[in-house]
Formats: sequence, C-alpha cells, structure tokens
Amino acid sequence: MAGHSQFKNIMHRKGAQDKKRAKIFAKHIRELTVAAKTGLPDPAMNPRLRSAIAAARSDNMPNDNIDRAIKRASGEAGAENYEEMRYEGYGPGGVAIIVETLTDNRNRTAADVRAAFAKSGGTMGETGSVAFMFDRIGQVIYAAEGIDADAVFEAALEAGAENVESDAQIHEITCAMEDFNEVREALEEKFGTPQESGIVWKPQNTIPVETEDLANSLFKLVDVLEDHDDVQKVSANFDIPEEIMEKLGD
Repeated sequence: MAGHSQFKNIMHRKGAQDKKRAKIFAKHIRELTVAAKTGLPDPAMNPRLRSAIAAARSDNMPNDNIDRAIKRASGEAGAENYEEMRYEGYGPGGVAIIVETLTDNRNRTAADVRAAFAKSGGTMGETGSVAFMFDRIGQVIYAAEGIDADAVFEAALEAGAENVESDAQIHEITCAMEDFNEVREALEEKFGTPQESGIVWKPQNTIPVETEDLANSLFKLVDVLEDHDDVQKVSANFDIPEEIMEKLGD
C-alpha cells in the first residue's frame, strides 16, 4: 500500500473492537451462512466458505459456532435469508468509503448507512460512485515479528501472489481475487494462520489526513458503520500520518 497502510490505521482501533467479540462473531455467522447457502456446505468444494471459515478462526471463533452456522445454512435448523448490498459514498475530507453489508431488510440498512454518512458531514452516493477508485484483490497479512521478510516473499511468489510489502510491523501479501484461496492456503502451510486475510477493496490512491480532528471524524464514522449489525466490512482510502496516529493513541 502507498504510504501508511489503511490496515495499520484501522488496527489502531483493534483494542476497542476486541471488546465487541459477540458482535464480531455475529458478523462471521452471517458470512458463513450466506457462503454455505450460495454454494455447497462443504468448504473443500466452496472457496467462499473456506475463506469465511478462515476469517472466523482468525478471530478465535469456536469451531462449534462455525459448524452450527453451516448446519443452519444447510437447512438442518433453518436459517435467515440475507441479501448482499454495497453502499458507497464520501466521508469527512472527501474520503471515499465502501460499506459491504448482509441484510434481511435493505430499506432499513440503506437508511441507517445514509444517516451515518450525513451525521459525519459526508454523503452517500450511488453504487459505483467510488468503487472505481479501488481494486478488488486478495490480501493476506502477517505480523512481522518472527517471520523473515525474504521467506515471505519467496513463499508468496511461489504461491502466485502479485505483490509483497514488508515493514517492521507487518507483511502484506496481495494477489488476484481468483487466486486468493490458493495463495492464502499455501502461506498458511508455511507460516500458520494470518493476522488478517480476505478479499478487500484496496484504494488505488490515498487521501492524506492532515489534522487530528479530521482523523477523529473519520474513525467515528467508520466505528458507527462497523458497529451496525448489518455491516460486514468498511473500506476507505484515507492515509493518516504517523504523528497524528500517535496523538490519537495518547
């Protein structure tokens, strides 16, 4: 990623998010349910389900919870019907934001997302209004500690990844969306479960955040969106300099 990665910016808030364990598990259950219903309930035959299981395990979701979600989707105990909806818009400072949701009431979700944008001083646009500024790719993140950068680069190259960037904190491996499962599984065999992995919206360019107030406004909007039960992921193209991140951490 260019400059300070959005991943690092978002990880700044991980401590608060870790307190929302039940809500995080609920989001994983929705994705597991949809993944199992849109393909076979066997992860060996369903790449999306394999990704959903890997993501749930990376957040320490118990295997029993994962299995129950898949069984419900298979019809053994009934399952809710969720619709995938994507919302796009601009937040404070003209930052482009993509909100991915799984909802059983699209009107409610659209109204709530629109209200969140409006309260932050932003605006929600039409589908496609900001997505052209992002690339849809696979991403795997490992903590840098204890993992050699050269070893990651070599393993990622062999697995078919397109790019590897390493610094003192993380190794970020990116690949074509269709190669994601193969790349992630090859890396897991060598380095274990990644810190983060998934299909992501990666910004082609980032917008620098010049003030602490703007950074706080952006984080507040992202927090409101991520805290919504229907929201699965939030992607944005902001870039917060290290000195502002340090002030936010004080």
